[in-house]
Amino acid sequence: MDILQSLEFRKVYKKLHSNVRVIVNEQIQLVVQNPSIGEEKKQDLQGVFVHKFKINNLLAYSFDETNLTLLTLGTHENFYRNLKRK
Repeated sequence: MDILQSLEFRKVYKKLHSNVRVIVNEQIQLVVQNPSIGEEKKQDLQGVFVHKFKINNLLAYSFDETNLTLLTLGTHENFYRNLKRK
């Protein structure tokens, strides 16, 4: 499965501290192993999955048979509002 990154995800990931990046990378590997681990959203965000993990961050992604697209990463504050704008 190919892992693609959106521009928004790259911007946020680039600003993270190295210790947080390690945790995010572990969570991405969990998502690659089992893409349905996240909760699928409804209505406006249909087809988008959100995985919540221990450092109070949310990882939004979408997937199909060949690709996993990392959409954005962030805390809960304004996360879904910003995700709808994409």
